[in-house]
Amino acid sequence: MKIVVLDGYAENPGDISWAPLEALGAVTVYDRTALTESPLIAERIGDAEIAVTNKTPLTRAVIDACPNLKAIAVLATGYNVVDTAYARKKNIPVMNVPVYGTDNVAQYAIALLLEACSQVGLHDRSVHAGDWTRSIDFCYWQRPLIEVSGKTAGIVGFGRIGQAVARILRAMNVRVLAYSRTERAEGRALAEYVPLDTLLREADFIFLHCPLTPETEALINAD
Repeated sequence: MKIVVLDGYAENPGDISWAPLEALGAVTVYDRTALTESPLIAERIGDAEIAVTNKTPLTRAVIDACPNLKAIAVLATGYNVVDTAYARKKNIPVMNVPVYGTDNVAQYAIALLLEACSQVGLHDRSVHAGDWTRSIDFCYWQRPLIEVSGKTAGIVGFGRIGQAVARILRAMNVRVLAYSRTERAEGRALAEYVPLDTLLREADFIFLHCPLTPETEALINAD
């Protein structure tokens, strides 16, 4: 069995072994291939049975150009880089890794919230530039600081990551609203499910933790 890894550096910059994959067949690893449609993608897959990707797109054209393809493995949670509808039509299973980064993504989402509210980076650079030393006021700031406690957060997409974010927010005394296609019992313990327009109207902060699909693309727009 031939296995081609299209963007190996994204998954393995050198700190893990490909041996478990190599035990399954002949493995060819490319550090990088393409982040947009390119003839190079199909060329590198060639007659391989399994294509492994992280962000290299596998479109309908790529799938058609690789008739020996039997499976597609996405080493990420999101799988929007693959034309899953066409793969299903061709009976090619598409696999992803749904839970490996839940806590880390939630941590990063909260870090972005705190940066937006406290402007740590901006004020760090300003203080190092001497702005606070030159200020005539002790309570120096370049932009208003927002206290998170007591605010309302809206989470669109309330799966594992959305719920992990909600747990952190609740510990920070933040009211949590959630909008999701599916309401789960465990979700009700963490947030109040509301219609999307209610969430957008009442939330001070909005988190998007939903997959990129035709239905969710441009969910937040000028309107």
